[in-house]
Amino acid sequence: MALQLWETLKEAIHAYTGLSPVVFFTALALAFAIYQVVSGWFASPFDDVRRHQSVRSSAAEEEPPIPKPVQVGEITEDELKQYDGSDPQKPLLMAIKHQIYDVTQSRMFYGPGGPYALFAGRDASRALAKMSFEEKDLTWDISGLGPFELEALQDWEYKFMSKYAKVGTVKVAEAASVSEPAETGHQEDHVTTTPEKTVVDKNDEGTAEDDVKEK
Repeated sequence: MALQLWETLKEAIHAYTGLSPVVFFTALALAFAIYQVVSGWFASPFDDVRRHQSVRSSAAEEEPPIPKPVQVGEITEDELKQYDGSDPQKPLLMAIKHQIYDVTQSRMFYGPGGPYALFAGRDASRALAKMSFEEKDLTWDISGLGPFELEALQDWEYKFMSKYAKVGTVKVAEAASVSEPAETGHQEDHVTTTPEKTVVDKNDEGTAEDDVKEK
């Protein structure tokens, strides 16, 4: 049965094309290959976009969802260091001018291995103002900065305010010790004033004795 169909097909090919079956199928395969090449030249420009979107969607499905910002209230600098990204179960926090922001959504920048990872878990206002990565500048102290550095810090603050949620403030322990020298100085002034009064009193007494002798 199959042999009869093959003989009929050969006769039909020869009758309609004038070619032998071998030449006919060879030409057909060559035409199909040319079609595949030419169609690749005129592929839709949206094909790459669709492939890119599919890759991004699959990658997004693999990444864990970003948790909602949680208010931490007023915490110390040591407590803030616990949110430097080393614990993936905790949010990634960073502070500017004592204001704490949740930067978890930018873990690729501020998380471990990121270009700004050393700023995470800190109030690095001075480093941001100077764009410095030195350990000595990783502090909230911005005293002595110039106008351009303060302006740069202000730009960073505006960026964080518009992009990230504020979740707390940093309690600076050094603030309590600032008033102690003032009290000490006041006591010293009081002590130095007393001898001056004593000297004045002695002079007054000496003047009074002279007046009595003259009389």
